[in-house]
Amino acid sequence: MPSPITWIRGNQELIVLCSATFLVMAGQGVVSPILPLYASDFGVSATMVGLTLTVFAFARLILNVPAGLIADRYGRRVLLVGGPLLTAVGMFGSGQADTIWVLLAWRFVAGAGSAFYMSGAMTYLIDIAPPEKRTRYVATNQWALSVGVALGPGVGGMIADAYNLSTPFTVVAVLAVLTAIYAAMRLPETRERALEEQAAAAQNAPPVSTWSFVRSAPFLLIALSTMTIFMTRAGARGTMMPLHASEALDWGPAEVGLVFTLTGLITLTTLMPAAWAADHIGRRNVILFSGVFAGLGALLAGSIATPAGFVMGNIIMSLGTGTAGPAPAAYVADIAPPGRRGLAIAMYRSAGDIGFLAAPPLLGLLSEMTSIRFTLGVGGALAAVGGAVFFFGSLGDDRAGRSPLVAPAG
Repeated sequence: MPSPITWIRGNQELIVLCSATFLVMAGQGVVSPILPLYASDFGVSATMVGLTLTVFAFARLILNVPAGLIADRYGRRVLLVGGPLLTAVGMFGSGQADTIWVLLAWRFVAGAGSAFYMSGAMTYLIDIAPPEKRTRYVATNQWALSVGVALGPGVGGMIADAYNLSTPFTVVAVLAVLTAIYAAMRLPETRERALEEQAAAAQNAPPVSTWSFVRSAPFLLIALSTMTIFMTRAGARGTMMPLHASEALDWGPAEVGLVFTLTGLITLTTLMPAAWAADHIGRRNVILFSGVFAGLGALLAGSIATPAGFVMGNIIMSLGTGTAGPAPAAYVADIAPPGRRGLAIAMYRSAGDIGFLAAPPLLGLLSEMTSIRFTLGVGGALAAVGGAVFFFGSLGDDRAGRSPLVAPAG
């Protein structure tokens, strides 16, 4: 077993990328408990509050594929540097918004920055990951992402309580600029390395068109599972949970941010076990577990209108959403056609963004027609169904089982 110093020296690119991902996601985490309350101050409905998340996801959705094409043609660094700069502009503008429509416009700009950075980062990650370590590399990056998401809400809640609801957006803008500078200085280009690997792979595999890949059963199954998990994250947790805490528990941003931070930290303990389970037990089993637990957590949080019920539901949901990262991303890397790595990743990310885009306004509208508690149950059911469909639909696909590059469990 290599020493920590040896491991660090052999994985410098991974460590630098994870550090940049941490900074980006910490910024998004800072505003996550603030945004619904900030938008509500404009005196708008729950549906309009949901649109502040939807427009962010819409920008990512329509720009994911262009970002993938840019990564394949011009390299990864332009996305890793340009993405945070766009995010900085969008976040600063959001904090200065004086109407809901101005806020929505700036949220679109911030979403564009997210599309660029995350597409570039995922492509970069696969570029530097040896095939037998792909799941662990994804899990390590997800760990950095989760640390940022977990620590951000508590910080955002305290900043908002100490100053006002717009201050966290300015803080995130500064953090995004620092991330761009860091990426420019520390992340070397990997495009040429990827082109050499893809050229070698293309010699041993028949060509696959983009349209054939999109219509293939493996991609459709993982896209559905990813979409429903994102619907639960953005709709149930990101939109309904803060509103439920405010309505049923009379909690403010500090309390909600603290719960999000504490439960987010729990996900850090699940990522490496999830990577191990995906390789040794099977990716389909991990994806099923993720969907069921994410759904169960949302249902419990909505059904038990007490502080203990809210916290317990979020803990269970975090076990589901926390394990949802490594297995799907590694599976997409395995099924990506040679020569279209950036584009395959972009389409996979777009599936998640469809869920991120649709869930907040749809669940917001449903909550107005029924109740927030009922809506949380519906949001949870989506994740459970998505996991189950992938599990049963992929039973004939060896790539959805354990990795052939590792020894069997036991």
